[in-house]
This record gives sequence, structure tokens and C-alpha cells, in this order.
Amino acid sequence: MSKSTDERGRLYLPKDVRERFGDEYRIVQLPNYVALFPVADDPLAAVREIVGDAIDAESVTEAREIARQRSRGEIAAEREREHEEQ
Repeated sequence: MSKSTDERGRLYLPKDVRERFGDEYRIVQLPNYVALFPVADDPLAAVREIVGDAIDAESVTEAREIARQRSRGEIAAEREREHEEQ
């Protein structure tokens, strides 16, 4: 799909796109192009839909803390493996 901006730089998305993906998007600038990513009404519900019950959190704050703890555990385990190999 190809779209142009108007004289004020606005980009209009077709109704079927808005109905499918919503009205709010994150604009990501990449080296060779710009991408639009829909923002979920409930980001935590969207993550749960993708990962299932891998993160059992009641709030975004709790989900972040769970992710941080798991990341720290994975880093510690990786360091331990590297240390054992030496």
C-alpha cells in the first residue's frame, strides 16, 4: 500500500486498516525506511496473547520486574557457565 502525506505532513490510513489495527501507532525510524506499529489498547493483554502465561503479572510494572529478574538470572547463569569453562 502506498500513501502520501498532505501539505501538513499528515498521513491518512484507510478505514479497513484502522479497523484492523486501531488508531494509535508507534513510528519507528529505521536506516532506510519508516515503520508504523500499532499500539495495543491494553499492552499487557497483547503481551499475554503473544507469550501465553510465560509472564503471570497483574500490571505492567510487575511484568517489567519479572522480566528484569529473569534476565538477571539468565545473565548470572551465563556468567557461571563461562566461569566453569575457564
